[in-house]
Amino acid sequence: MITALDHVQLAAPPGSEDALRAFYTGVLGMTEVPKPPALAARGGCWFQAGGVQLHLGVEEDFRPARKAHPGLRVTGIEAYAAQLTAGGAEVVWDDNLPGHRRFYAEDPVGNRLEFLEPCV
Repeated sequence: MITALDHVQLAAPPGSEDALRAFYTGVLGMTEVPKPPALAARGGCWFQAGGVQLHLGVEEDFRPARKAHPGLRVTGIEAYAAQLTAGGAEVVWDDNLPGHRRFYAEDPVGNRLEFLEPCV
């Protein structure tokens, strides 16, 4: 029986860890989670906010996820969009999901991210 989603992993090119850290901690406000030593040797980095974890793993033949993406639920979506814009990310609003406000953005290596907030 599945009880929860533990994490989502996205790929990243070799050597992109500093840019990923700046974006996921500095712009998104997540906290970096130390990787176990055996996994840290592979590169990449892990981030967490509340019960949500995103793992960025190094992939030699990297291609960013343009369609596949994590959907990240946020509060105060307007302020969050402004935070991403101030951090240099392009925000693209989409009103096609009934009952939600949402937008898309890309991380520094081109992976698609969805941010959404249910309407009250």
